[in-house]
Amino acid sequence: MAETQEATVSFGVLNETSEHESRVALTPDIVARLRKAGVSCLIERGAGLAAQYTDDDYTKAGASVLPADEVIAKADALGFVDRPSTELLGRLKPGTWVIGMLGSFTDAEYVAALDKAGLVGVAMEKLPRQLSSAQSMDEMTSQNSVMGYKAALVAANAYGSFFPMMTTAAGTIRPAKVLILGAGIAGLQAIGTARRLGAVVTAYDVRPASRGEVESLGAKFLDLGLDFSAGQGEGGYARALTPEEQAAQQAAVDQKAAGFDVIITTAKVPGRKPPVLLTKAGVDGLKRGAVIVDCAASDLGGNVEGSTVGTSVTDGGVTIIGAPYLASDVSNTAANLLARNVGDVLAHFVKDGRLSIDLNEELDDALIVAGRPAAAPAQA
Repeated sequence: MAETQEATVSFGVLNETSEHESRVALTPDIVARLRKAGVSCLIERGAGLAAQYTDDDYTKAGASVLPADEVIAKADALGFVDRPSTELLGRLKPGTWVIGMLGSFTDAEYVAALDKAGLVGVAMEKLPRQLSSAQSMDEMTSQNSVMGYKAALVAANAYGSFFPMMTTAAGTIRPAKVLILGAGIAGLQAIGTARRLGAVVTAYDVRPASRGEVESLGAKFLDLGLDFSAGQGEGGYARALTPEEQAAQQAAVDQKAAGFDVIITTAKVPGRKPPVLLTKAGVDGLKRGAVIVDCAASDLGGNVEGSTVGTSVTDGGVTIIGAPYLASDVSNTAANLLARNVGDVLAHFVKDGRLSIDLNEELDDALIVAGRPAAAPAQA
């Protein structure tokens, strides 16, 4: 067992509990893990309660439970579930490290606010997920896995019949036909969960490599008769389609969607507006009682035309659930995974008892350092 180093770096986490957020960026297990790396942990009172961790749990693990202002004043680095507001950035002392999903691909004003406040940002969305050394830091993968799992359960709960085939004395009930649009991390988890619930699952993704992944889980791959052979971008993400490609995809999906009872959409392009995969015409073509779960719904829009955060029912009786917060609904597991991601990022930058930006170049693009020009956004 590795010896515990004397703590010389202070890591703080604040309470981010809200109507839609139950996760926390630090768990007791990670407190103990970070102590071995020479990091002491500070956490705001009550921050872990929604994820089923009490203040006493943190104290027993060796963390200091403090009011928010004391956490901010004492921490060398702060970890976040959602990025801190610009108002909070202004309250942090210069030189503080801010670790989280910072939206750095598209929000230049936010990056400028970090710079103005003299902070060091670690934008987790820019971590190179294809590197084995960075995989334990990949928040998008861990949280999307939880989201995909929960999306299938939410869809099953909203659907007015069984997912599996049921043979009863009153007759046989056919299994639900489920279509997953987007076969990335969330989509694959949704496929696996829907299959385990007994549904007949079909999936589609623009990336050529996804066909084998879909079929390996026992699902069918939806053939739209289109060729987007260059559909995969860097880092394993789907690239944004051209307007012509997107229009062709939408028309084909709209036509095919009518044969399904449940549709789950999970397609996101990091830092950009989600692609519309199912148009209003496609929604209107679904049978009454059909359910759509749009995991990409946000203020920027979603994968389903007209979807918003929350639940709505169309005039044709189709239920649309805009659900970007599904990972938070599995708060304990999601927090455990997220805390490991954030903790491993922090530990990577602890060098000789201090936080250091002098590291190998493979993770350097994730750093937003005050006074240093930001790296150009990576191709999604």
